[in-house]
Amino acid sequence: MTTAAHPTADPDCIFCKIVAGAVPCFKIYEDDATLSFLDINPVNPGHALIIPKRHSPNLLATPDEDLQAVIPVVKRIAAAVQEELSPDGINLHQANGPGAAQSVLHFHIHVVPRRFGDSLVVNWELRPGDKGEIAAVADRLKRAIERNRAAG
Repeated sequence: MTTAAHPTADPDCIFCKIVAGAVPCFKIYEDDATLSFLDINPVNPGHALIIPKRHSPNLLATPDEDLQAVIPVVKRIAAAVQEELSPDGINLHQANGPGAAQSVLHFHIHVVPRRFGDSLVVNWELRPGDKGEIAAVADRLKRAIERNRAAG
């Protein structure tokens, strides 16, 4: 079934082309606002992507209503992965921007089934931080949150 392109689709975005049915995918779930399909470069079998159908290049540009639509689907897909594939664990991953190695500029969340010994490295070494620096950054972020809340 081919669906019409979303009115806010980016014609150069591979995920928008998937939403429109112009590029095939291994679809596992779809509703009015979201689409989930298997990653064609999977870490492990069952590695899925969940996207809003409306194009937004990253987390910060994604409307709250799209985020609210995506999160329950992430949970639904993770539950299906757990039930059917019995992984040792599941990671959720969202890369935002080039410094985070975002490969497709359309907001998406990965549901990654994990297996002991799968060699995927996403965990970092735990090293105690400088508490003064942590406190200073916390203060800066709290002020930014308050400014943004006041702005709208």
